[in-house]
Amino acid sequence: MQVFIIHTIRFVLFLFAQALLLNQLEVGFGIHVMIYPLFILLLPYNINIFLAMLISFALGMGIDSISNTYGLHASSALLLAYLRPTIFKMFEPRDGYENVQEFNMYEMNRSWLFSVFGIMLLVHHLWFFSLELFKFNEIGFILQKTILSVPFSMLACILIQLIFIRRPASSR
Repeated sequence: MQVFIIHTIRFVLFLFAQALLLNQLEVGFGIHVMIYPLFILLLPYNINIFLAMLISFALGMGIDSISNTYGLHASSALLLAYLRPTIFKMFEPRDGYENVQEFNMYEMNRSWLFSVFGIMLLVHHLWFFSLELFKFNEIGFILQKTILSVPFSMLACILIQLIFIRRPASSR
């Protein structure tokens, strides 16, 4: 029950932080800071893929309805939730993920986090900006926005984990 409450609070916080704060932030050079993919990463490992897709779709639609972005966030979140198990399987440790509570920077090693979450952000941002511009002749600008936005989003997500996620007592 506690996990449900934590994820519900996270859902609301990520939704409003992204829609009301970060989508209004103008960094320049086409950079968009997106933190809601972190919510999808932090979902429990053993969650049903259809439930993860439903939750991700709801998160994306919530952001889209507030930001007036017509399904861009919903489709990107849905794609990320769909690919999540495949990406996790590609980087699964030899012993598996048996005792992992959630995929945060304290539970997993940093190289795993940068690899997996980096790929997830890259796929998410590439899909998002491709749909946003939707012109084949804009591929350079799509790649520019993706390559410049991923590090800023990664940094924001790491800062969120440092500030808001408690380190387990065993790793202190």
